[in-house]
Amino acid sequence: MAIVQMQKLSICANKKHRKEILEFLQNLGTFEVITDEIDDPELKKKDTSSACSQYLKSADSFDQALKVMSEYFPEKGGGISSLTGREEITRDEMNRVITNNREYLEDAAQILKDKKEITECEGVILKDNNQITSLQPWKDLGIPMSYEGTKETKVFLGTIPDPLGADELYAKASKDLAEPAGISADILSTAPEQSCIAVICLKKDSDKVEENLRSIGFTRPSQMVTGVPADEIRALEEDIAANEKRIAELKDDISCYTGRRKEYRIASDYFRSRAAKYKVLGQIPQSENAFFMEGWVPAGKVEQISKILSERFGALVEKEEIREGEEEPTLLRNNPFSAAAEGVLASYGLPRRGHVDPTFIMSIFYVIFFGMMLSDAGYGIVMFVGCAVALLKFPHMEKGMKKMICLFFWCGLSTTFWGMMYGGFFGDAIDVIAKTFFGYTGNGIVKALWFEPLKEPMRLLVWCMFFGVIHLYTGLGIKGYEYLADKDIVGFVCDIVSWYMFLTGLILILLPSDLFTSISGMTFVFPPFVGTLAKVLALGGLVIILLMSGRSNKNWALRIALGAYDLYGVTSWLSDVLSYSRLLALGLATGVIANVINMMCQMVAGSGGIIGAILFTIVFLLGHTLNIGINALGAYVHTNRLQYVEFFGKFYEGGGRPFVPFQTANQYVEVKEEKSL
Repeated sequence: MAIVQMQKLSICANKKHRKEILEFLQNLGTFEVITDEIDDPELKKKDTSSACSQYLKSADSFDQALKVMSEYFPEKGGGISSLTGREEITRDEMNRVITNNREYLEDAAQILKDKKEITECEGVILKDNNQITSLQPWKDLGIPMSYEGTKETKVFLGTIPDPLGADELYAKASKDLAEPAGISADILSTAPEQSCIAVICLKKDSDKVEENLRSIGFTRPSQMVTGVPADEIRALEEDIAANEKRIAELKDDISCYTGRRKEYRIASDYFRSRAAKYKVLGQIPQSENAFFMEGWVPAGKVEQISKILSERFGALVEKEEIREGEEEPTLLRNNPFSAAAEGVLASYGLPRRGHVDPTFIMSIFYVIFFGMMLSDAGYGIVMFVGCAVALLKFPHMEKGMKKMICLFFWCGLSTTFWGMMYGGFFGDAIDVIAKTFFGYTGNGIVKALWFEPLKEPMRLLVWCMFFGVIHLYTGLGIKGYEYLADKDIVGFVCDIVSWYMFLTGLILILLPSDLFTSISGMTFVFPPFVGTLAKVLALGGLVIILLMSGRSNKNWALRIALGAYDLYGVTSWLSDVLSYSRLLALGLATGVIANVINMMCQMVAGSGGIIGAILFTIVFLLGHTLNIGINALGAYVHTNRLQYVEFFGKFYEGGGRPFVPFQTANQYVEVKEEKSL
């Protein structure tokens, strides 16, 4: 529950050491470089854009080569690559790749060249297949499609929209010609949308024949080949076979490189990191003999970094004061349990320096509320066991993914706890199984350790609102802590204590009332002094808020008006407390849907037996998988809402800038020796 204190450092060193120092800081990964605060006209910056572009191009070549290999020769387990994380390698492996990087670049270029040729061959095959398709209707034509006839004859090749017989075609083509007409009419193929025809006539009759043919919708082919269609089809098929053979050869060539996937990944990360280093190199100011840079580093690392830079590179390292208006980056540090929820906080906005990091407190409420919403022991066991297996099987997964899975691990444990308290294990699955397959007729095997929400929903609603009040009071308390940290005692009393008094008084007045009893079915009887205390607290808080909320204004009339407006904020407190009824709603939804699924299982199982057991199992697995997916998503969304809207709304401002250290741009691998101090 802490924001790491950051220290600003300035570094001045001999220009000949700039690359070594940058490489050291990059491998260290704990120094955020500031590139826009040193402004001296006598200092110049080196143009490294060309080098950056070249390194990024090399990295992209390896990325594309790896993508090509994955396309044609997928690796086993590729579907879980998001969990495996970066592969650990030794420094020696990295150095070997650096030494042979030219050879690997040639490999990548050859792979991409092969891929380009494969794409071209596939384009030719597609074109050939399309042409074969267009020639298929003409395959019975025994003359070249470019043949126009002899000195005495004229050939018409084309299509008509309506299917006709040869006799009909002859009759229409020879219309108004003297009998017997010198015409040969053949139907080459017929399809629903058109018929392909070949008509041969005497040249002296060609104009009339063409006119007759056009009257029945005759059109010449849009694309005609010069040869006989059957011969052309045969040539195209041979061309397709040749291109397919070439594709197979190219794929075989690519397969020869698959054993070097690891080296290509290392090379890709190496060039990407080089590009990042040269980008920074082009942003730092330099003189003829020295270079200068500033940056942020965690305060606990300052002495060690300064010592190494001074002793190894002869650099001058000094601590700098934060300039007016300068924003210090935010780096969170929490225990393993709370660190899992840092992503939830970061999605809303990081805290600024000088404010409270609420991650620890938020993580406790987050896990509790998620469990109350999903609220089934069976679902919780599935969740935390699945997450535990993933964490053990993939220890090197990305930090963000690892934090998310850790969070759901704790949420799974919480779900299991609340499921046991409510008596839900895949709904009432155990009772249904016992009744369906073992003839059990009792009142229930699994008993709730606390109570069953389906039988006492109002009781659960009261508890949900009680937890909500605790959550909201905690948020208000954090705001009070910040007042005290700033030594604003007046603000603490007027804005925090007054609301505690007012709200607590109202709650103590409400609990023993007939209205609360009729709604909740619960009766509270307090001693007389508690009622008096409640009225004193409510009245005292009301007076303080009324008179002191607008204390910055000297006009008492306006001051009281502002106080009255702030008192109206009690309605927002009421709506916030009612928002916690979603703990009841989602918890009931999970249980009701689970019970309905079990009822469906019982129906398909009939009286039992092997077939019944199989059907029961299928419906059970499908139904509960769907239920856990939908309700886990709902629990995640609504738990976030309770933190973002209700809890953070009482104290949290956010607006912090994340700490972005200068580090290796590794996408595939991680060098074991590259560890922070």
